[in-house]
Amino acid sequence: MHEDVDIGEVAGALQVSIGLLRRRLRQAHAEGELTVPETSVLVRLDRGGPSTVTALAKLEQISPQSMGATLSALEARGLVERRPDPADGRRAVISATGSGLQVLQNRRNARTEQLVQALATRFTRSELRQLMAAAPLIERLAQSI
Repeated sequence: MHEDVDIGEVAGALQVSIGLLRRRLRQAHAEGELTVPETSVLVRLDRGGPSTVTALAKLEQISPQSMGATLSALEARGLVERRPDPADGRRAVISATGSGLQVLQNRRNARTEQLVQALATRFTRSELRQLMAAAPLIERLAQSI
């Protein structure tokens, strides 16, 4: 079925190229922008809704103390808020604020703009069509892992 294609070579090439793209997008770090852990927490709260410190720490595979420090930094900037857990008043539920979600959206928009600029200035129409055709395949690959 795949005799004419070295699947290991395809996997290696994708890993290198996608990894480079992710690193380059992350490196464009604006003043006052979120750190990687702060971004990760906001993304989790955006996608999964409110959560506890313990649950977030478990998802991020870090200690609750480390998660507490990240959340404190976000809270000080007004990007997350803590409220008593209605089911257990001893715990707090963390949620993203409107400002936190806006910062996250601004970050996404900035990354998209970086891609737009690179695509507009460095790629031919034919190359853009190839990238457009590859995008759903890359997404399907990501969902298959």
